[in-house]
Amino acid sequence: MVVIDDDPSIREVAAVALSAVGGHDVLTAPDGTMGLDLARRVRPDAILLDVMMPVQDGPTVLGRMRAVPELRETPVVFLTAKVGSQDISRLDGLGATGVLTKPFDPLLLSSELAAVLGWDE
Repeated sequence: MVVIDDDPSIREVAAVALSAVGGHDVLTAPDGTMGLDLARRVRPDAILLDVMMPVQDGPTVLGRMRAVPELRETPVVFLTAKVGSQDISRLDGLGATGVLTKPFDPLLLSSELAAVLGWDE
């Protein structure tokens, strides 16, 4: 699992929640460029991707990932603080597997992510 978020506290909480509660091996990246490079190297089973980041936002990073053959089918779940139905619909239309909202409950993050991905916990 790879978590890409420019906020260090969100990255840390998500990584701890997904590893300690969900049992996932988690690697993190502070921006889209580093996240894309990391994902290319490790080929994760899923990517949790922040929507609003400086330089390259989440939708841009997702587009770049879909252009990389080995990442084209990797499930990507957006993580966003924007929770309006119009915002969620726009993100759903970009080809991500799903959308989770911030703030999230660290104890529920792993199960919410599994539900979005269709994984049995």
